[in-house]
Amino acid sequence: MSEITRKKPWQTVAGLTMMAVAMFGFGYLLVPLYDKFCEITGIGGRTADAAVEVELSDEIDYGRTVRVQFMSTVNSALPWRFEPTERYMDVHPGKLYETMYIAYNRADQPVVAQAVPSVAPGRAALFFNKTECFCFTEQLLAAGESRDMPVRFVVDPNLPDRIDLVTLSYIIYKNDEATAVLAAVD
Repeated sequence: MSEITRKKPWQTVAGLTMMAVAMFGFGYLLVPLYDKFCEITGIGGRTADAAVEVELSDEIDYGRTVRVQFMSTVNSALPWRFEPTERYMDVHPGKLYETMYIAYNRADQPVVAQAVPSVAPGRAALFFNKTECFCFTEQLLAAGESRDMPVRFVVDPNLPDRIDLVTLSYIIYKNDEATAVLAAVD
């Protein structure tokens, strides 16, 4: 007859506790690990979080046109209207361009928000350089205020030839902490 071995209850509890701690630790580390992975491999469509110094030279490729499409999404907790002034631009790699997004605060109080950019296809993010962008800092709009928000960018002439459409998309989120501080001051 086979003998069934029984673990002591404290061993089971200790094992389950260790598993829970390990799972929490893995979940906690997953975001920074994913960010590092995307940074190394160039996938994920994330662009630089700060202005890029771009040397404008005679390397403008007038023989090539890339369509840059502009999109926006407003988080449901943010009482703003936020949209690009134009849906797309046909650009020449190496040339500096500017476009605008318009933000309007529909709330009856000031609201602080932060825009998070993304470029698709993900591989194109390495070749899409913003020299000025409202996404580099938080944006404060007073109640009922509307503002033009510029983006200046250059598509690198080294963008792979097979990429002829690049999408620049922003998701804009409410910064609850900064907005609460403003409300407390008023």
